[in-house]
Amino acid sequence: MNDETIPADKLVRVFIKMRDRKQELTHAYESEVANLDAQMDEVRSKLLETCETIGANSLRTDFGTVVRTVKTRYWTSDWEQMHSFVKQNDAVDLLERRIHQTNMKNYLEEHPDKLPPGLNSDSHYEVTVRRK
Repeated sequence: MNDETIPADKLVRVFIKMRDRKQELTHAYESEVANLDAQMDEVRSKLLETCETIGANSLRTDFGTVVRTVKTRYWTSDWEQMHSFVKQNDAVDLLERRIHQTNMKNYLEEHPDKLPPGLNSDSHYEVTVRRK
């Protein structure tokens, strides 16, 4: 954009058009990706079935190599007990390191004189454009 002053109503109209177009493109992209993901899941399932049938953990072809591995994911259905376990066993490394943004904001509002050591923050203004 150049340096001339553009009326706010024009900027809002253009912004909304751009946002709508972005949404259309995103929807089309996500739909196509979901379709490809579903197809890839089918192929992955067939490859896993092939590995199981022949009793192999890897399969080399002219186009690439398939490797069958065990993937394990962990979660808890009882966060209170997990939290107690972590504290009792000094096993903080079982959790990921990140700060809950809303809770920290609320804590700092309630305790402005109690800043956690090493806490960093970054604030900046943003604009939100709403449709009429």
